[in-house]
Formats: sequence, C-alpha cells, structure tokens
Amino acid sequence: MSVLYPTLLLCAYGFFSNLRPSEPFLTAYLMGPDKNLTEAQVVSEIYPIWTYSYLVLLFPVFLATDFLCYKPVLVLQATSLVVTYVVLLKAQGLLAMQLLEFFFGLATASEVAYYSYIYSLVEPAHYQRVTGYCRSVALFGSAVGSLAGQLLLSVAKAQLRHLVIVTLASATLAFVVPWFLPMPKRSLFFHKSGERQRTISTSLTEKEDSESKAPLNSQEASTVSSCSGAQSQSSTPVEVLRMLFQDFLQCYRCRPLLAWSLWWALATCGYFQVVNYAQALWENIRPSTNHEIYNGYVETLSTLLGALAALLVGCLPVHWALWGELVLCVLSLLMAACVFVMVTLRQIWLCYGAYILFRATYMLLITVATYQIAASLSIQRYALVFGVNTFVALLLQSVLTVVVVDSAGLGLNVFTQFLIYGGYFATISAIFLIAGFFRLASRRCCEQEVLANGRVETESDSPPISDASSCR
Repeated sequence: MSVLYPTLLLCAYGFFSNLRPSEPFLTAYLMGPDKNLTEAQVVSEIYPIWTYSYLVLLFPVFLATDFLCYKPVLVLQATSLVVTYVVLLKAQGLLAMQLLEFFFGLATASEVAYYSYIYSLVEPAHYQRVTGYCRSVALFGSAVGSLAGQLLLSVAKAQLRHLVIVTLASATLAFVVPWFLPMPKRSLFFHKSGERQRTISTSLTEKEDSESKAPLNSQEASTVSSCSGAQSQSSTPVEVLRMLFQDFLQCYRCRPLLAWSLWWALATCGYFQVVNYAQALWENIRPSTNHEIYNGYVETLSTLLGALAALLVGCLPVHWALWGELVLCVLSLLMAACVFVMVTLRQIWLCYGAYILFRATYMLLITVATYQIAASLSIQRYALVFGVNTFVALLLQSVLTVVVVDSAGLGLNVFTQFLIYGGYFATISAIFLIAGFFRLASRRCCEQEVLANGRVETESDSPPISDASSCR
C-alpha cells in the first residue's frame, strides 16, 4: 500500500504532463496569425534551441536528480512545463519563443526524474511492472492529448489558441501532483551507506583486474543505497563521477551492448530530427491557412501503433544475438524509405502514412534495444548507459542541426533537410549491414575452428594403427 499511493500519483503526473492538445499543431500556431512568425524563424532559429538546451542540461540534471532525491527535479519539470505554455500563450516575438524552447528543453531533460523516482520506493523485483505503468500512462496521455486537440479543432471548431489554453490547464494540474509525492530515502549514486561504499570500492578494483570478476548485472551493483540514516555516508561529486566513469568503461567493453547503443544513438538523433520538423514539412505540403489539417489524428495513431509494436516485441521469433544487426539494417532501411516517401512524393496522405510507419518502426526497435541493453545491466548502469546513449544522440543531433537547420549554418529548406535525413537512415542501414555480415562471418569461422579442434582432439585420442598392430 505504501508503494501504491506514490505510483498512482506518478501515473497521474505522467498523464497530465503529456496531455498536450496543442503539440501536433505547434508549427501552424507559431506561423499563424497568433504569433505571425516566418517558416525560417520557426525552423532555423526557434526549434534548434530545444536541441541545444536539452544537450547542455541533460548531464547536470541527471546528477542533480540523484543528489536531490528526485522530487525537487519533478517539481522543476512541472514548473518548466507551466512556464513553457504561459510564454506560448501570452508572449510575442522571436526571443520569447526561443526562451520557451529553453524551458521546454529543461522540462525534457528533467524527464529522468519521472522515470527514476519510482525505483527509489520499490524493490528491484517490481521495477519492470512499475516502469511499464509509468511509460504506458505517459504514452496514453500523449495519445489522448493529440486526439483531443484534433477533435477540438475539427469537430468543435476551436482555435489553435484554445488548444494552448487546454494544454496549459493540463500542465497546471500536473504541477500540483509532485508536491504530494513522498520524499524518497534512496539514491542510486550519492549518499551511500558505509558498507555499500566499501562494496563498490572493492568491486571497482576487481573490475580493473578482470571483466569476468564483475559481470554487468552483478548482485553488488543491483543494491540501491540509502539517502539518509545513522550509517549513511555521502559521496562527493568527484567520487560519483569516478564511479560513473569506471562503470562506463566496464559497460561499453561488451560488444553486443556497444552495437545496440550505437544504433540507439544514431537512430534517436535522426528520429528527433524527423519528428521535430515533420510539422514544418506538412505545413509546406498542405498549408493550415488554406486546408483543414489532421496532425492530431496522425500523432494519435502513430503513438498507439508504436505502443502496440513495442508490446509485440516479445512475440517476435528473432534470435537477436545472431540476427540483430541485420534486422537493424532492414528496418533502418525501411525508416529511410519512409522519410524519402514523405519528401519526394509530397502527397499529404502518403506523407502521414509514412510518418506513422516511421514512428512505429522506431518504437519497436528502441524497445528491442532497451531490452537488449537492460538485460545485462543493474539499475545504476541502466541509468548510466541510457543517459550516455541519449547524450550522444543529442550531441549528434546538435551537430546535424547546426550544419543543416540552423541559420548560422546552411539553413536549408525543409525539403532538402528531409532528403538528408533519409540519406542519414540509409547510412545507418549500411553500417549495420556490414556489421551483420561481419557477425555471421565471425560465427562461421568460430564454428569451423571448433569443428577443426574437435577433429584434432579425436585423432590425438585414437592410438596409431601401427601401435595397435604391435600390441597384438
């Protein structure tokens, strides 16, 4: 019962913080009469601020979340969302919208508190279940928000400004919830007990000697430490950073984890770019000033199909250890084809359909990558590896944004941008095609070597014919 109360509150927070009816129509709102911004300003000067702020804030917020024991960062995220939509509703001008993107980047970086808070309250045996609850509710809130926005726009004939008001009301409800959450008494990295500190020091020494002595999911790494208590011992930031760096080196020595993490970072970078600028592409193909748009239905359907694809992962009869790279190759190529369809055919319904398939494919693969990575990791390393993968994805996205999107770089039009994104996913497919063939060739060589060694051992165990004759 003590876990049920915070779980319900956290799910309520996840639902209302992701219920954003205005989000599928943000580009149309910014370029419409309410804000009167140009496409170049929205695409090249406003949206890139989210990418940059998310990248800069991710690691500091990650450390602050653990040091402050989650709840204060949840409050910070809720406050950032309220500020974001107040600015979106009331403020005017380019600078105000850039400030909005900064606060939204802060809110996005703070999501780590939402997904890790519950781990401080429940035992490891319940991690999978509560994670499923939190993620499912967040996806459901996003889908409901997109559908509500479309229905308000198409059926109730509401204005885009009204959708922003509903989103602000939902964010305000979400802001109230974290204040009632109990303050956690556990932490993953800071404030470890004396016994835990000695265990980690011993294990890190063993890691340097042999990888086999400290497996990625070792029991010592799965213990969650206490934030307070008579025997607690706080770790300094330097000690925590040293421990994280040691764990980082240990984790990425594992080849399968490295392969899945590489795909995670590369694909997430491209996914963010496509999703962030898809509305600008749709606005060029079917301007909202002249036609009714259906972005809300598209976002709802793509979210629900993505969630369904994620649920079906467990039913796929794929030997991921053997065929993982080739599956990543084929499905990355499918994602590239979806992007090329969106930009080359320029027919809105085909564009919508390709976008839905693109998002569903990504959600399926990211679920597989999450499972493959997490299967051999403790919860501490789970947070570390996922954080590093996201950071690398944002770093790549920032480079891509500076070169392709930002007015300080090439500042290309949206159609050229999407051609580059399609080529980007085709390149990812080629990388994993090579990796897949290399894996199969390595496996075949190993099998032949084992067979050859087996024959040698058999011959050495059998006595020579001449010796057998002499024995008679």
